[in-house]
Amino acid sequence: MRVAAMLVVLGVGSAAAADFAMPGGPEPRHLDETFTQLRRDPYDIELLLSYGTSKGGSAGHVALAVRGELPGDDLVYSANFYADRDDEHAKSRYVDDLIVRVPKKEYLYGTRSTLGARAAFGLDYGEVYKRTVVGVRVAGVPERDRKQVVAYLESMNADFHARARDTEYEAGEVKYGYTGLNCAKTIGSAFHYGAGYRDVSIRRAPRLGVRVVARALNANTPSEMAEQLLRAFKSRGYAMDAVVYLKYPDSRYVDPLEDEPIAYANLPNRFPSVISLDFVNDDAAYEDPDNVRAMALLRSLVRYRVVVDETHALAIERNDPQRRSP
Repeated sequence: MRVAAMLVVLGVGSAAAADFAMPGGPEPRHLDETFTQLRRDPYDIELLLSYGTSKGGSAGHVALAVRGELPGDDLVYSANFYADRDDEHAKSRYVDDLIVRVPKKEYLYGTRSTLGARAAFGLDYGEVYKRTVVGVRVAGVPERDRKQVVAYLESMNADFHARARDTEYEAGEVKYGYTGLNCAKTIGSAFHYGAGYRDVSIRRAPRLGVRVVARALNANTPSEMAEQLLRAFKSRGYAMDAVVYLKYPDSRYVDPLEDEPIAYANLPNRFPSVISLDFVNDDAAYEDPDNVRAMALLRSLVRYRVVVDETHALAIERNDPQRRSP
């Protein structure tokens, strides 16, 4: 373990002072017990779709948790938003890898990061303090497919470190791009190229110099990619259900590196846009039939909701068909 990461995990000088839902603060009570209960159900992978936190159209984030790589937990593979070769990001954010790997407990509820002090709270770890996450659990995925997906994601990291160019999955240099090699494209490519899921299509955004709207229209989005993957899983006969990890509504944390100083509690928490053009639309143009379809699909799969209650303990709620979700 890196020395910096070890200091963060130990919470040197900070754990006693930090409030709940803040970096260095306490984690929710009953975290291990809750995950033990959820892991009693059979599943092999979990597609983690995070809500958006921007005004207007908001893309959100998608990551993949793989079972069997950690004792008592899953390992999350997540594209690093800051691995874009930007000099400012390199000074203050975690940029060592294109695809970060963190335990699922840490990804969702952690207040310390094994990636080190430059990891982004609410993105690399502690997602639920910033936004809701829907996890679609998939059972029946062959071990061969899982290993091929993981190997492909790891090969992307190797390409990133080597500053590789013009690979089968990306034109130009391998690095993160919001409308290029983003979270949706990395996960989709791992299934398409790595495991041979040719029914999962990958969009290629135009090169730089093309208008922003054109690039956005051709971008891969988390919701759209999640829909594709769910269709691919269904066609292969895999069983699916979903867990909604609800946002903790009262985190007062303000990211000091963001342009607008907004507490996480006050950020939007909205279902991520399916259509790329929503990236450039305002609130009035946000809703569309594709978003409604994606929401209905996920709602039909919800089996549990996990909430952080007023005592800062995790609790599992079984889905009530009469209630709206997620």
